[in-house]
Amino acid sequence: MPDLATSELRLYDTMTRSVEPFAPADGRTVRMYTCGPTVYKPAHLGNFRTFLFEDLLRRTLRLRGWSVDQVMNLTDVDDKIIAKAHREGLTIGAITDPEITVFHADRRYLKIEDAEHYPRATDYIPQMIQLVGRLMARKLAYRADDGSVYFAIGRFPQYGRLSRLDTREVKAGARVAQDDYSKENAQDFALWKAAKPEDERAGAAWDSPWGRGRPGWHLECSAMAQALLGDTLDLHCGGVDLIFPHHEDEIAQSEGATGVTFSRRWCHGEFLLTDGAKMAKRVGNVLSVADLRAARISGAALRHLMYTTHYRQVLNLSEAALEASQRAVAHVGEFAERVAAPGARGGTPAMAAIADEFADRVRAALFDDLNAPQALAAVFDFVRAANADLDRRGNDQGALERARGAVAFIEATLGIVPPARAGGVVGGTDGAAAAAVGAVGAVAVAETAEDLVFRQYVEERLRARREARSRRDFRAADAIREELASRGVSIADSGDGTSWKKTG
Repeated sequence: MPDLATSELRLYDTMTRSVEPFAPADGRTVRMYTCGPTVYKPAHLGNFRTFLFEDLLRRTLRLRGWSVDQVMNLTDVDDKIIAKAHREGLTIGAITDPEITVFHADRRYLKIEDAEHYPRATDYIPQMIQLVGRLMARKLAYRADDGSVYFAIGRFPQYGRLSRLDTREVKAGARVAQDDYSKENAQDFALWKAAKPEDERAGAAWDSPWGRGRPGWHLECSAMAQALLGDTLDLHCGGVDLIFPHHEDEIAQSEGATGVTFSRRWCHGEFLLTDGAKMAKRVGNVLSVADLRAARISGAALRHLMYTTHYRQVLNLSEAALEASQRAVAHVGEFAERVAAPGARGGTPAMAAIADEFADRVRAALFDDLNAPQALAAVFDFVRAANADLDRRGNDQGALERARGAVAFIEATLGIVPPARAGGVVGGTDGAAAAAVGAVGAVAVAETAEDLVFRQYVEERLRARREARSRRDFRAADAIREELASRGVSIADSGDGTSWKKTG
């Protein structure tokens, strides 16, 4: 049997369209950039399918024995954020700060491991301006009449390699750039957008050598990736919808500025569908983590559902599939409780061989381009075999320890062990999946998803206010009170704590 702890890891590379061996350039640490959410609304489960594929990749890289240095950016300035700020008469920070809080709460509910870095785009404006300046110096960018700066893709012959795009087929109106600014070519994309009055009112404009303005969406990721991980990454990941134009444009501006390869490997995950349609806010078929919470569906159940299909295949979300995943993780949870129970007995020395075979199968599956369905099959084969061994009541304490170690391994690699049962229930109640799937655009349980997200935001800000007061930072505490008031929340302090109510 080969040593699977050090065996070859193979990943599909979008650039070459093939599954190839992967290892970090330095043999020790994988420098990985994963495109994060645009924080103007809560991320939906379609977004989280991508984030869960990336979490599985992260766990697999660590299982292989490497360290991971992961960046997941938070896009906190873009057209949608500014438009929302304009409609509500707020700054972009007032829009994005609570959404970032919700994102991290949702991410933790789904047991997505912490990345090493969560940079906000607005914290890297100087690096973005510097990158534009390098492209201007190399004659790969130009300033239009209104002060906006564009990347000239006609001057970068390699443009289109990732998406296999023939630039002659790109027409005005394609997703390269939709700005009403003058350009040399309809294909060119914006690096730096000249400020409009609504940008200024929303606090989304900065000084630059080309006048007041704000970064283009593509520019943000290149600048943050280079600042935190260097000019050449090991891995760059995202959903398939980012291949063009976002990742194509990142390559152009990054390699145009540095002259070196931007990322050694590109990995992309497929869509999550509901009723056969791509999950997207604009078409209304959106299911959020708040809906799952309200319906009492565990993060472990959703993880199981996501991993029943390979990350490069489209996955359809349905009531039946979600119910099946609840039942599946409940089975894992019952086994975990059985071996963890005080005074647990049973098992024979054969458990060691059962556990070793299971762990080897999981490693082999995940090292083969993250074959999560095969890894799940190994998990459930193990649970059946281990339960049968425990039923023999061999009273071997070593067998119990091996079984407990296997449960820890399942959680470390796949994260599908549900919370301990409360009232005899694991992973939710009957009909919970129907409630969640039916909650799109409707009330889930007694609280709408929107209400739940708002409550989570308020409670998080109140926690931050308590911490500020405990360290006697009353200026910060007052600022949080004013922030809540601006969103229609009145708070009252008493000897019993702080209460709040919505006034608007």
